Amino acid sequence: MGRVTERRRVVRVRDGALSERADTLVGEEPLEIRVNGRPLAVTMRTPGDDFALAAGFLVSEGVLGARGELSRVTYCAGATGEDGANTYNVVDVRLADPMALPDGMLDGLERNVYTTSSCGVCGKASLDAVRTTARWPLPLTGGPRVPHSVLAALPDRLREAQRVFDRTGGLHAAALFTAEGRLLDVREDVGRHNAVDKLVGRALEQGLLPLSDAVLLVSGRASFELAQKAVMAGVQVLAAVSAPSSLAVDLAAEAGLTLVGFLRGASMNVYAGAERLVLPARQGAGA
Repeated sequence: MGRVTERRRVVRVRDGALSERADTLVGEEPLEIRVNGRPLAVTMRTPGDDFALAAGFLVSEGVLGARGELSRVTYCAGATGEDGANTYNVVDVRLADPMALPDGMLDGLERNVYTTSSCGVCGKASLDAVRTTARWPLPLTGGPRVPHSVLAALPDRLREAQRVFDRTGGLHAAALFTAEGRLLDVREDVGRHNAVDKLVGRALEQGLLPLSDAVLLVSGRASFELAQKAVMAGVQVLAAVSAPSSLAVDLAAEAGLTLVGFLRGASMNVYAGAERLVLPARQGAGA
């Protein structure tokens, strides 16, 4: 099995002084995702939670929606390295009822899924493509009411939970919190989309979907793909410590997702769904 971290020698320069030492780096290896034996996508990921990553990705693409639809996830024994040992870099997701998939769905996924080393497995690339997903939900309604003071405290709680980041400084993170700010789960990965997929996949395995009462926090920006993954998992509040993209805001507005960006301390921008947040009074209100 691949390692989450690896050690490498590095020449270090600090304050004009030169030294050599061992440094801890985040692990990165390819993972091929198959569905019922059929190759679907390859992502560059940090080894660990591979089964959850694959399941979470399939949730975001509308293939899976509930624990009962998943039969099992296994490593492929035939995926071996030069020494003949299993590389643990190919997983096969077996569906409980393969015939339940719409005709041609996997064909469409093969054509539309794209992958980059910086983000992991990405799904649909446009609003129109997302709308055609069989499980595309109606606009999200209800959901938690989250005080802005709770949101303000979440980035520090996420940072405190990033154990591998402390050792490498090179990982993205995603976490689920309650509306009261209690940490439910956190995952790290070299790919920010993978970190979210690992969270969602673990929730699927535990029978917790949809995540309608949870707040999803991501350590970077809120891209269109991350907004898509949040909506497909039933998340109603997505917060990011950095900026959202314009298409992420469009998707959030259409799907009824609360989207918060630039969450840094008590400062934040609310781009959609402000009705789920308990915010301070407007400046000048009542004057």
